[in-house]
Amino acid sequence: MDQQQIGREKGKDTTWRELLASTEPLVLPAAHDALTARLVERAGFKAYQVGGFALDGSHYGFPDIDLTHFGEKSAVIRQTIGASSLPVLVDGDNGYGDVKNVTRTVRGYEAMGASAIFIEDQVSPKSCGQEGKKEVIPAEEMIGKVKAAVAACRVSSTFILIRTDARSAIGLDEAIRRGELYRDAGAHDLYIEGLESAAELEKVGKALAGTPLATTMMEGGGKLPWLSPQEIGSYGFSMILYPTTVLFRMTRAIERALADLHAGRPMPQQEAVDHATFDDIVGKDAWARIEDEFK
Repeated sequence: MDQQQIGREKGKDTTWRELLASTEPLVLPAAHDALTARLVERAGFKAYQVGGFALDGSHYGFPDIDLTHFGEKSAVIRQTIGASSLPVLVDGDNGYGDVKNVTRTVRGYEAMGASAIFIEDQVSPKSCGQEGKKEVIPAEEMIGKVKAAVAACRVSSTFILIRTDARSAIGLDEAIRRGELYRDAGAHDLYIEGLESAAELEKVGKALAGTPLATTMMEGGGKLPWLSPQEIGSYGFSMILYPTTVLFRMTRAIERALADLHAGRPMPQQEAVDHATFDDIVGKDAWARIEDEFK
């Protein structure tokens, strides 16, 4: 399957609502580039996310502190989406401005092939949901952004998640209150960020029952201690985002590879793919067939 065909294969015909029909929570690893998106698909996942934390760190060497916006991120996201046939959730941050910017962000990512997009209620400059001091815009202002995001969709199956960081900024009860307001404003899903325990997951799940719910499992330093996807799902959550799992392990693997190279040691074959495997991952045979057919 070649790069130009892959985005048109049947995987992207699966809507986000169809994915959520499963009884198992949707596990969403973060793909920060095209190669990672291809590997996520080969690993057997049903969908994935493109998150700002991993994208900023891997492509720009920046922390997730609002240094990049739609212009910088869109080129990376377009390439990433094009490399996999899986449905993808794209991080729209806080929409990069007011309702006009939210509209542009949703339409832009939708046109690239995003199946789902999330917008959050942090003030600018925003930061990673799991670190730093949080501030959120007034709920009434965010309601306007929710309505703008939903109205911006030109594809009926585009799924809009609305994230609140009110748990970290104000408290759990405010996060639940905002969830109710955003749901009533038309959000397709409520993404409750910054939860810190199973008890909080359970409270949110009960309070917002009947609405699809998402949360974050940030391995390697997040606020929520590790819980299995099955346990998180049992509290009423249908989506779990893993923004760091692949990125942090990749970073350590690169450090090990460079340390070996610097010390003059050979590459441990058991820790690496070989040339043939990499060619298979990037679809070299498909490109060779095109060359043979049309040369």
